[in-house]
Amino acid sequence: MRFTGKVVLVTGAARGIGAAVARAFAAEDARVAVCDVDEAGTRAVVGELEAHGAQALGLRADVTRSADVRAATENVEARWGQIDILVNNAGGFGRVRPASEEIPDEEWDAILRLNLTSAFLCSKAVLPGMKRRRWGRIINLSSIGGRGGTVLLSSHYAAAKAGILGFTRHLALEAARFGVTVNAVAPGTTATERFKALRTPAETEALIERVPAGRVAEPAEIAACVLFLASDAAAYMTGATLDVNGGVLMV
Repeated sequence: MRFTGKVVLVTGAARGIGAAVARAFAAEDARVAVCDVDEAGTRAVVGELEAHGAQALGLRADVTRSADVRAATENVEARWGQIDILVNNAGGFGRVRPASEEIPDEEWDAILRLNLTSAFLCSKAVLPGMKRRRWGRIINLSSIGGRGGTVLLSSHYAAAKAGILGFTRHLALEAARFGVTVNAVAPGTTATERFKALRTPAETEALIERVPAGRVAEPAEIAACVLFLASDAAAYMTGATLDVNGGVLMV
C-alpha cells in the first residue's frame, strides 16, 4: 500500500475523475477527504469508500470561495491532523462555446474561478503545513484543451487550463526546496458523466475517430496517473505535466 497513513484532499470528487481519484487513493489505504459543492454526490462517494473499509470524510465546499476552502481544510486537519496530498480536480464547463464573442462576461469569470482560482485557493491553504513538515504533493488537473491547438472547446476553459500549467510550474519552483512537489495531469477526452451529457452519440463517434488509441480514457486511467505523481516513484518530478490523451497530442 503506497499511501498508508497519508491524508488526501480531492476537490470536485463527487463524480467523474475526482471520484475515481478518491477511490484509487482509498484502495491504497489513504485517508481521503472528498470535497465537492454537490453534497449528495459527496455523501454517496464517502458511503462507497466506507463500505469498502476506507477512512473517508465528506466536505461540502465551494472551492472558488476562500472561506469555504479554509473551513474545508480546517475540518480535515481537525479530523486527521494534516493534509499530505492535494488533488486540485474541481473544474469543468457547462456548455461548449467555440465562438469567444458569445461568452458572457460573467461566465468567463465563473469558469476561470472554478478551474484556476480554485487551485490557487486550495494550494494556498495546504502549503504552509506541507512546507513545515517538509513533505507534500500537489497534483493539478489541467486538460488537453489547455495545451492548445488540438481541441476546440471554449476559450475560457482553455485559458483556465493553460493557466493551471503555468501555476503548476511556478508553484513547483516555490515549493521544491521544502520537499513539496507540484505536478499536473492533462487528460484528453474522458468518459465522465459530463462528457456523456454534452455530446450526442454521433458527436462521440466522430471524436473517437480522431483519437489514435481508438477510444476515450476511463476515469480510473487518469486516477492512476495522479497516484503515480503522488507516490515515491515520482519524488524527483516537479513542475511536470503528464499528457494522457491516447495520442491526440504528443509533446
